[in-house]
Amino acid sequence: MAVGYRRAEWGRKALKKHNFPIETNDGIEKADLHTQNDSVIKGGGKKLSGGKLAEAFFALCAAFVVFMAAAMTAYLLSEGLPGLKKAGWKEILFGTIWKPAASEPSYGILNIIFTSAVGTFLAVLIGVPIGILTAVYLAEMSGKRASGLVRPAVELLAGIPSVVYGLLGLYLLNPLMYRLERKLFEGSETHQFTGGANLLSAVLVLAVMILPTVINVSETALRSVSPGVREASLALGATRVQTAFRAVLPAARSGIMTAAVLGVGRAMGEAMAIMMVSGNSVNAPGLFHSVRFLTTAIVSEMAYAQGTHRQVLFAIGLVLFLFIMLVNLVLHYLMKREGKKHG
Repeated sequence: MAVGYRRAEWGRKALKKHNFPIETNDGIEKADLHTQNDSVIKGGGKKLSGGKLAEAFFALCAAFVVFMAAAMTAYLLSEGLPGLKKAGWKEILFGTIWKPAASEPSYGILNIIFTSAVGTFLAVLIGVPIGILTAVYLAEMSGKRASGLVRPAVELLAGIPSVVYGLLGLYLLNPLMYRLERKLFEGSETHQFTGGANLLSAVLVLAVMILPTVINVSETALRSVSPGVREASLALGATRVQTAFRAVLPAARSGIMTAAVLGVGRAMGEAMAIMMVSGNSVNAPGLFHSVRFLTTAIVSEMAYAQGTHRQVLFAIGLVLFLFIMLVNLVLHYLMKREGKKHG
């Protein structure tokens, strides 16, 4: 009773301090209601003005993002569409000969498009499963010691510059690929040896480069799954591995899909490392062919390109931009369909 009485007294004092009316046995204690209303209105005005200012700042940040996306899209269209018109969009998109500096220039990028598509697909096919399984291990199975070793390694991979990946691939991976190439095509009279700078080397480098993105996003998605999902699965007698793959992974499906798409974007947008290990020659995509990706085509020739050649390089950038947009649209469609299934 004494504790309750003291708490009631503290409450009364707090209300009196702010001039709120207090009900007593004799009625309502008088309070300066005019002062109370003024203070509430003034305080509310400050909060309202501060809230409006914060909303305006947030809206400005969002508008800046939209403006930058629209500005880049408009610039790519303004620079790329003239190249498609001058050189002919059919020749550019369906031609296989790339000789922009010839007396009769050709701007066919079909082999380059196929190389980017095949290389990205193979890199994702290798890197995404490894990244997801690593994320499952970190989120569901690893102890403190193991995660203390794996997570810094992932962070290190994320922090390595792309040019360093290119150097490592050039001096470590390419010689190994060349040895493999010589064994596989020993005695061949038709194969053109690449010295190890080929599509396979580019795919392996890309697969390693997308690992940090896939691992971090997938682990975040797995950790966001409700603990009740794990507890229910374990209560039904499932093992930790069964729980991870049959309960937690399906629950984190949308986040896993996001990780895969971000990995695709990372692979499609890489240029420097790929240019160093792929041979940078325009050929049909083959594991032991020297190839050129869309990004490396732009990087390797933009410095000296002029006129139609320069506009066609911007058209290549526009094609790459449309590729990324298509991947994002597919992601949104799949996530929307998953939402309807589970909604």
